Amino acid sequence: MLGSAQILSYIAALGLAAAIPGPGMTALVARSISGGAIAGFIMLSGLILGDLIYLSLAVFGMAVIAHAYASIFTLINWAASLYLCLLAWQFWRHQPQAVNIEQKTSGRQLASAWLSGLTITLGNPKTIAFYLAILPLVISLDSVSWQTWGLMLVPLTLLVLLAVGGVCILAALRIRHFLSSAAAQRLLFRSAGCIMMLAAFGMVAKTL
Repeated sequence: MLGSAQILSYIAALGLAAAIPGPGMTALVARSISGGAIAGFIMLSGLILGDLIYLSLAVFGMAVIAHAYASIFTLINWAASLYLCLLAWQFWRHQPQAVNIEQKTSGRQLASAWLSGLTITLGNPKTIAFYLAILPLVISLDSVSWQTWGLMLVPLTLLVLLAVGGVCILAALRIRHFLSSAAAQRLLFRSAGCIMMLAAFGMVAKTL
């Protein structure tokens, strides 16, 4: 099991990484403003699931695969960058309308929010790179147990990401009235598109 110093180190590193604006949190804020709290938390659940998948892969030997099959990760990088470019284009081309704060979000929109959250995380190799970098500082990956993974790492990751994402959602809801106009939304979505495009270029640059 992890000691208190290891737990605090992991929480601090993960919390800081999650709080830094990136494609995931930017999209989460945009979704919360346009769809409300429920859509925001549904998308957050997709983002967290993607993180837990990458955490599990990192813990149970993805580092070995990454070193042995570097070309596969190069292809993943390119595929992820293309997906982020597609998202960036969709955000840039999005035709916003004034938001009706009282309007309920449909089941289809909620499903889309969850899928977007999951695919944004899985399409970002920086996520698994983070876990591959931070986990060896906290635990020994070659001797980690299912107990440490299931009773410590997964709950800690879930709680930290839920806390950081929850703060972003609540902050977005606080300013939702100010950003409910079509003009404000256009600025927000285009800003999100620019961030995603920069992230995509960054992924490609690392493979060259």
